[in-house]
Amino acid sequence: MDNMLKFNSINDYNVFNNNTTLHPLVSVVDLSKANPRSGSRMYFGFYTIFLKDVVCGDLTYGRATYDYQEGTLVFLAPGQVAGMNSNGQLYQPKGYALVFHADLIHGTELGRHINQYSFFSYDTREALHVSEKERQIVLDCFAKIQYELEHAIDKHSKKLIASNIELFLDYCQRFYDRQFITRENVHKGILERFEGLLNGYFESEHPQTIGLPSVAWCANELNLSANYFGDLIKKETGRTAQDYIQSKIIDIAKGKMFDLDKSVSQVATELGFKYPAHFTRLFKQRVGITPNEFRSQN
Repeated sequence: MDNMLKFNSINDYNVFNNNTTLHPLVSVVDLSKANPRSGSRMYFGFYTIFLKDVVCGDLTYGRATYDYQEGTLVFLAPGQVAGMNSNGQLYQPKGYALVFHADLIHGTELGRHINQYSFFSYDTREALHVSEKERQIVLDCFAKIQYELEHAIDKHSKKLIASNIELFLDYCQRFYDRQFITRENVHKGILERFEGLLNGYFESEHPQTIGLPSVAWCANELNLSANYFGDLIKKETGRTAQDYIQSKIIDIAKGKMFDLDKSVSQVATELGFKYPAHFTRLFKQRVGITPNEFRSQN
């Protein structure tokens, strides 16, 4: 699967799948109309959401592989690469793809907050698995978009299409929230592993060699994408991952402050701060007093 197909326009992807282009910036693609094909890597220059109906190989994303099962939604942002690994065998694509160009949503409410849908930056192994009832809601949203595409373009078209895409994405946000709960067995222990990871970090030489632990570093160590990890921690704790890390830093800092042989600057350096002033600023923001004031009071 070394060959890569590039789709820079909606029409390119429609032609590839034997679908008619009804609008240059958006399409609901019926994948069953495509010719049988073997796996290949694909570059998408637009937002792409796949609704997979049947098992037909392993979906690959970047260099990772994900078992692409029935009832799965996969989200790709413009510029991402994905593909199907069919082990050299021909397969008949089935299911649907909603594709829309960023130009479609410029100036719309959706365009102003498209970045809030963090699942476009999830790895495919963090795909959305939908129930049959949820799948019907997805298909209903697709049908509404298709209806607008088949309607003669008028002054309402752009707003209605963008609004229906936004409605679909809002449903997906709800489904992901549900998945964080129903896949508890998958996520079980992530918070405990996160806590252990931070404890081990500050007991190692990492603060001196790497600096302060970042959300991206922690996510990578836990084999999760940064966005998925951040959303998961927020659902589990009600706090952002960054806030959780900072709380851990302050807890450890408080303990170190009782060692009167160490200056505030030394404590800051041991924690991974490049500049002691940054440590003092964070400490005061979180505790309400400076490190020296905390030391004096205790």
